[in-house]
Amino acid sequence: MAHSNWTWRYEPDDGRAEPSGEFSNQSDAESWLGESWRHLAEAGVAGVVLVNDGKDVYGPMPLSE
Repeated sequence: MAHSNWTWRYEPDDGRAEPSGEFSNQSDAESWLGESWRHLAEAGVAGVVLVNDGKDVYGPMPLSE
């Protein structure tokens, strides 16, 4: 079975927010975002794109309440 690499790309990505890291599945990536989106927004991230093995899955999704 091939290993899948899930990450979040930040928009804009100005380096003020810590990278999301890599996740082995979509569910883990989405759970992480659910716990982290407020911190990312406070760091200046306006939106995120979910990426799987270098291909955009969905987004940009705005980070706002």
